Amino acid sequence: MTTPVGTTRLIVQLLGIIIACFLTINGVESNPSDAVFDIINYGAKTEPKFDNAQAIIKAWKAACDSAGPAKVVIPAGDFMAGEVVFAGPCKSPTTTVEIQGHLFANIDPSTYTGGSWILFQRVDNVVMTGGGTINGEGKHDWKYANGDSLLAVSLRLEEVGHGKVNNLKFVDSMGYHIEVMGSHDIDLQKLTITAPGDSPFTDGVHLTGNTNVNVTDSVIGTGDDCVSIGHGNQNIMVARIICGPGHGICVGNLGKHADEKDLKGVTISNCTLTGTTNGARIKTYHDSVPITASDIIFQDIQMNDVQNPIIIDQHYNSSTTTTQSKVKIMNARFMNIRGSSASAVAVSLNCSSSAPCEGIELADIDLVPAGSTGPLTSACSNAKTVLKGTQNPPGPANCV
Repeated sequence: MTTPVGTTRLIVQLLGIIIACFLTINGVESNPSDAVFDIINYGAKTEPKFDNAQAIIKAWKAACDSAGPAKVVIPAGDFMAGEVVFAGPCKSPTTTVEIQGHLFANIDPSTYTGGSWILFQRVDNVVMTGGGTINGEGKHDWKYANGDSLLAVSLRLEEVGHGKVNNLKFVDSMGYHIEVMGSHDIDLQKLTITAPGDSPFTDGVHLTGNTNVNVTDSVIGTGDDCVSIGHGNQNIMVARIICGPGHGICVGNLGKHADEKDLKGVTISNCTLTGTTNGARIKTYHDSVPITASDIIFQDIQMNDVQNPIIIDQHYNSSTTTTQSKVKIMNARFMNIRGSSASAVAVSLNCSSSAPCEGIELADIDLVPAGSTGPLTSACSNAKTVLKGTQNPPGPANCV
């Protein structure tokens, strides 16, 4: 029997809708108008010891030079690669890197000469997505890590404008999993970032010197901060993060280097922290440059068995000197912080005598002991505080 033409067209349209919905549900952004550059066509191989870095870079260059929207595809399969630089600016108005498969880092640390494994540099309107996994193979190199010589970042965005990273899994980075530097209008969302709780310096997301960055709707558990927000950032939003294990969600470290810039406008909300060593945290170095950190909000945070649920530490790493921090913290608000504390001092405002904290607000704090911990108390030094609503434990009064 012959199918009527109208019925055939309807069937084709329905199939198109079903396929589009399937791709959306599975977290893969797909634009049929994009020119596709598959790394297989540029020499990539799934052989375990074959380094695919050059094949990926060649595919990127072809996509970057494209006149229209372009997409680099790393297809299903296991691909090993060393240092990869996605350099711009691009002719393509929008460029997507779609990782469908499993990308493994080269375990030789000498491969990474620029401090990162995958680097987007001076690129605008770029998307990294695909549902795949980015495995930094950090277990081979963590023994070399120390605070002065960090290992390669899995993904760094440097001088990127209007960038998106979503629907990807990051595993066992050598250093930070994701670092964003000197960029603007960046969205990081729907990410899963995991590393062992004892892995050193493996922050989930680290931000420095950016404007308008959103980190949302992600699950992060590493050996260091789930999200760390350094100097020079403005208008940062962190929301709906499930954090743990790790060191919590942190504004800092601030004041470590001489060329640091002021930080202003950070909102961290609707997050859940479980078993972390810190919760809502602001930290600055002792002997620091005179900068300001202002308009910081932690709100609607659930703490589960968290050590130091609320902490300002302006004496970070102070064992070598008694010089006070010159970072001025102003207008920091902790609102609707609830849950359980694994340490007796649940609220600690340890500010600098050289630059006392001002405008520290504690509103609707409701913390109870975890297990046998307690009773809970608060501690305060060199801080002007405002207390509102519930205060459990009793909040500290002005202590300047």
